[in-house]
Amino acid sequence: MNAAAVATTFAWSTFAAPLRLRVTRGALRTAPARALPRSARAEAKLIDGKAIAADVREEVRVGVAQMKEKIGKVPGLAVVLVGERKDSQTYVNAKKKACAEAGIDSFGTDLPGDATEEEVLKVVADYNADPNVHGILVQLPMPDHIDEERVLGAISYEKDVDGFHPLNTGRLAQRGREPLFVPCTPRGCIELLERSGIEIAGKEAVVVGRSNVVGIPAAMLLQRRDATVTIVHSRTPNSEEIVRRADIVIAACGRMEMVKGSWLKPGAAVIDVGINAKDDPSKKLGYRLVGDADFESCKEVAGAITPVPGGVGPMTIAILLKNTMEGAMRAYGMM
Repeated sequence: MNAAAVATTFAWSTFAAPLRLRVTRGALRTAPARALPRSARAEAKLIDGKAIAADVREEVRVGVAQMKEKIGKVPGLAVVLVGERKDSQTYVNAKKKACAEAGIDSFGTDLPGDATEEEVLKVVADYNADPNVHGILVQLPMPDHIDEERVLGAISYEKDVDGFHPLNTGRLAQRGREPLFVPCTPRGCIELLERSGIEIAGKEAVVVGRSNVVGIPAAMLLQRRDATVTIVHSRTPNSEEIVRRADIVIAACGRMEMVKGSWLKPGAAVIDVGINAKDDPSKKLGYRLVGDADFESCKEVAGAITPVPGGVGPMTIAILLKNTMEGAMRAYGMM
């Protein structure tokens, strides 16, 4: 099975600026896990991302209903799709369905794969000017002939529900300033921690991975909540030693089962952002989904852990809806 088929099959699991699904054959060349003494092992509490995402979506539905009752208006989300990638079409359809369930108006423009960059920018400009649209999301990836950075930069930062506009990113990085929007997946990670009663302030946190989509904004969000934060990446020589100090670990490196139980401090909270296809002949499709943390070894040491699937994935679209509602509330002077 090729990577495109896998990505299409599991397109529901990531939405706003979706993470790439990685198909990995064979074992990664990482340090072997060391066995822990039985006395150090404890079955981790599972952080149920599906249940928490359902709570967030219900809060959005109620908030939208109250907005409609109070001012006669509802939030609007616009999605721009360029090309005919099946996985991207699946993402867009899932967003439209989620909007309908929450009472959010859904707008969409589908352009052919040979659309010019200027045509895409014109669509974005039109949505920027539309007062009924409070969030604009350009589905990635776009065809190679289009400059994604230029298109994303053209989205008004007041409608940047993905949280990727330089003004939102810059405000997130600075103390004393607030971004209008925060990227959906990192914000979802923080929601999972906070709604599970896991204390962040004063704790040591390690983010494994430094992507602009997850790793860096997740680190900034943790720091804003008074954690002491370290980012571990591909050039870090002593990753295990650093991770082992952490009370909170966010695994977002894109390497299948990289974080082992032997890397963890007993009782640590593990938020696993990764989604990878691992060979498994016992499954109908010949593989199963696993994260960037080795769940079986980590759950014996961690105090709390997200499963894959069913952890971070469901939170992404829930936060997208929440971002859209908050954008509308700002536009209508309700926050």
